Amino acid sequence: MYPADLKYTKDHEWIRISGNEAHVGITDYAQKQLGDVVFVELPEVGRRVKQGEVFGTIESVKAVSELFSPVGGEIVEVNNALADHPEKVNSDPHATWMVRLRIDNPSDASALLDSAAYSDFVK
Repeated sequence: MYPADLKYTKDHEWIRISGNEAHVGITDYAQKQLGDVVFVELPEVGRRVKQGEVFGTIESVKAVSELFSPVGGEIVEVNNALADHPEKVNSDPHATWMVRLRIDNPSDASALLDSAAYSDFVK
């Protein structure tokens, strides 16, 4: 259920690392807990974030939740399509990224959960 090529946080974000960059989104578990996503607020390109720092918010019919960065780095791209189609987070959460980061410290990822550990965490 949780793709093996992703790493996960206990705050229910996923990260797909490729070289010194990574895409970040929220997990299927998170989108199910939120319900229908109606708005996603993302940062401006160029903003720097620390590991665990809030980089945006996501609003659903049930609640507004903060989005936490799995690693530290610089935002190099945001998924602007989510402004018009936030429901993509519900329909395909592990393919719908929110931001692309240039990672400051690759060792930040060592603290993240793999697929099996995250599956156990959300049981």
